[in-house]
Amino acid sequence: MSEIRKVPASAGAEWLLTGFGLLKRAPLALGSLGILWGVGTSLVLSLSMLVPALGTVVQLLLLLAGPLFMGGLLWAIREVDQGRVAKPSHLLQGVQEGRAPQLLVALLPQLFAALLLGTLLLVLVGTDGLQQLSVVMVKLNEISQSGAQPDPAQIEALVATLPAGRILLWLLLLLASFVALTLALFVMPPQVMFDRASGMHALRESLRASIHNLPAMLVFFVLAFIAIFAIYFAVIILALIIGLIAGQVVAMAIAQLLLMAVLMPVFAGAVYAAWKQMLASASAAGPTPPPVSSGHVFEA
Repeated sequence: MSEIRKVPASAGAEWLLTGFGLLKRAPLALGSLGILWGVGTSLVLSLSMLVPALGTVVQLLLLLAGPLFMGGLLWAIREVDQGRVAKPSHLLQGVQEGRAPQLLVALLPQLFAALLLGTLLLVLVGTDGLQQLSVVMVKLNEISQSGAQPDPAQIEALVATLPAGRILLWLLLLLASFVALTLALFVMPPQVMFDRASGMHALRESLRASIHNLPAMLVFFVLAFIAIFAIYFAVIILALIIGLIAGQVVAMAIAQLLLMAVLMPVFAGAVYAAWKQMLASASAAGPTPPPVSSGHVFEA
């Protein structure tokens, strides 16, 4: 097993700052990779809308592309970190390096969790409960669309027909599964790309490292949520301005691309920083980047 290093809770903030700092060092190169990811996703989704018969195939392609693109984006992040130039071709570096099968192992726990949660939903709620839930959701939707003032007694009567306790238990299991998947996948891709680890080994080590450093993980995700909200708010304001000039369709398309150009490199940079601190060997991590000053928070 790899040596897992203990980091302080403040490391979670450092990871996020490193992500912003790396994006600042190469905004066009890294931002263009995020845009390529977004454009590719939009084109594939547009194809599924034009040819509905391809919907299942398109969803499968998007599912497969996610781990591959993340591996490539992490490679580009390391290039920038070590003073080299990030290139668009890096987005498929995982395929070129022969790491695609190991990166795709990231889909296995997600598939297992989906099957398990689906089975538990049928066991806990049952088909009758699911049908009743569907009926209640339809009625609640009709009430909201009617524009009339909702009657609390009527809503309470509808909810009372549901197996609320079992649905709540399933939602708690869903939340626990999401947390476990997040911890297992967080630093899995950089291990596959840079440590040449197998996918299953990287999943286990990511889970161990994340649990070993839960305070740092908690700090990171809280700050990341705040940062995402702030970035989204800024992009929406920009989209409103663009919408007055070029129309809402163009504004929303530009807003989505801007979000991908910022959020994906920043998140990949944070994952890369977390891997370097918790798991990376000196040979795999390369030289340490210059420290990021606190002033970069406001600049980002």
